[in-house]
Amino acid sequence: MRRFLSVLRASSPAEARRALPLCRPYSLLQPQQEQQHDQTGDRPSFGIAFDIDGVILRGRTPIGGSPQALRSLYTDDGILKIPFLFLTNGGGVPESKRASELSRLLEVDISAPQVVQGHSPFKRLLSRFENELIVAVGKGEPAEVMSEYGFKKVLSMDEYASYFDEIDPLSQYKTWTVRQITDNNSNSKPRDPHPRFDAHRSKVQAAFIVSDPVDWGRDIQVLCDILRSGGLPGKENGNQPPLFFASDDLEYQAVFPSERLGMGAFRIALESIFNRINQNPLQYTSFGKPNPFVFQNAEAVLKQLRSNIFGMMLTENVREMEGSSFKTIYMIGDNPSVDIKGAKKAGRPWFSILTRTGVFRGKENHSEFPADLVVDTVEEAVDYILRREST
Repeated sequence: MRRFLSVLRASSPAEARRALPLCRPYSLLQPQQEQQHDQTGDRPSFGIAFDIDGVILRGRTPIGGSPQALRSLYTDDGILKIPFLFLTNGGGVPESKRASELSRLLEVDISAPQVVQGHSPFKRLLSRFENELIVAVGKGEPAEVMSEYGFKKVLSMDEYASYFDEIDPLSQYKTWTVRQITDNNSNSKPRDPHPRFDAHRSKVQAAFIVSDPVDWGRDIQVLCDILRSGGLPGKENGNQPPLFFASDDLEYQAVFPSERLGMGAFRIALESIFNRINQNPLQYTSFGKPNPFVFQNAEAVLKQLRSNIFGMMLTENVREMEGSSFKTIYMIGDNPSVDIKGAKKAGRPWFSILTRTGVFRGKENHSEFPADLVVDTVEEAVDYILRREST
């Protein structure tokens, strides 16, 4: 039974302002003749949301003139002048680490609040599961992600599965896993054979698919064990613990020329198997684009970024602007069924721009989810936005 969250509160102002890039009032950055107009709160009346994979990067390589496009949103001194963020279904590392990585690759100053990943809404579940045992699944650092959000009892799938002998009947054939762990932790101490939390007695209260799983066979097996047993593998069937997916992308654009299977494909595989072996169908909640609440939350973050840009102007106009709406928010993406569909469902003030550097490669607009504008690259998209907003 598929369920979606329909309400997502905006981050608190204190949280969103923390670690923001250095900003100055927009009016102080403009020509003298424009300052009076800017101080009314009319500028910047727009914001930009960028997808990452297939728009900004392919793998770790910038594409489509993305560094040049982003630099045009800063002053010559590197000060942010246009509110923008990255709105991606990807993840697997904390937002602070992703921001640092993007800063290095794109050569601009990106702050953690400017990175909204598929799993970012998981922090909204903290009050429900803060002190409960949860399992975090996926590539990268899923347990670190959840711990940084404030969850106290988190085990990665790698760690959790290791405490149950023979839970994965094929583990003896997965020598690549052993090599990978050895290579990544060559200087680390051997893992304590005793779990930090009593995995054999404590029930898992929720499972979070934070990023794309690496070992599908093991993860599907262990998740089925957890979900069918009521949270304790090897026990009799019980009520299914909650299951959360950071996104539901079927495919995404990576380094390989054709699209790769994403978290949505893993969800389909898990759901198909679970429903065949369990009496009741799988229940889960999916986050990520194209769900409208993701775009609503992005708009709230952009408002806070804009407020920071005007932070040095202590006027009533500025205080009024903090809650005012944007005239336009531009969503620049490469996936019609995710980026464009989501922006369309969100409605005003979203304006969708589809690039040809990722999933979409068509000459004409997409037939099922047509964008408001189709361009070749993100650089072309930003050029269009700046020209449109300057008139």
